[in-house]
Amino acid sequence: MATIRRLTYVVIAVLFILAALIFAYGNPDPISVDIGFARFENVSMTVAFVFAFGLGWLFGLVCAGLALLRMARERRDLRRDLRFAEAELSGLRALPLQDAN
Repeated sequence: MATIRRLTYVVIAVLFILAALIFAYGNPDPISVDIGFARFENVSMTVAFVFAFGLGWLFGLVCAGLALLRMARERRDLRRDLRFAEAELSGLRALPLQDAN
């Protein structure tokens, strides 16, 4: 099963590389890129797309990392609360039973 998954990943990677090569071949003209505070002249369209894709990928990694850190903190807090609740429950169980009379 793992070899099928790896083979699928390799095929998908090759397809993406082929699509990128076809895109680069079909768009050889340089473009101007204005990002608000800077302007870049004569930039290959392929380079601009790869750069934008890379920035989006990094942004996604940072967002996912922050979400994972938040979940780990919540999990740590929940485990601490569970330990406190278990300690309180074991203390209550150790108390002698009192009669209602």
